Amino acid sequence: MTRKQKRLSVIVAGLTFLAVATGLTFYALGQKASYFYMPGDLATATVQPGQRIRLGGLVEKGTIVRGQGATVAFSVTDKQKSVKVTYTGILPDLFREEQGVITEGSFGADGIFVADSVLAKHDERYMPKEVADGLKAKGVWQESKSE
Repeated sequence: MTRKQKRLSVIVAGLTFLAVATGLTFYALGQKASYFYMPGDLATATVQPGQRIRLGGLVEKGTIVRGQGATVAFSVTDKQKSVKVTYTGILPDLFREEQGVITEGSFGADGIFVADSVLAKHDERYMPKEVADGLKAKGVWQESKSE
């Protein structure tokens, strides 16, 4: 093998390694992707039971029911439709009725959304961007004048 052939084989091996690493990275990220939906969007979406999604909206007033242990049931709404959610774990301190929330999980066979994580609003002026954009598009939520 000549010096030129050795150099070319090292370059080809390096490019092959980078291509495989890039392919594996995109494959892994694709497996972790979870799509964002508002309750009204679920009527037209085809979400299979067990498929991981993010569900966002407002915690519907009067729907928070504390069960045994750390289990909580509540509904997420976009003021047009609502979805029942169950969550087992410690809720964020800022979780309350009529506040922005994003839940991540999947639908059970019974049609109830089983969340494994719940994210609540950050402070008095913040709402998660996906939730705010979805609610603004439906004309349900508007930013305060002080922002």
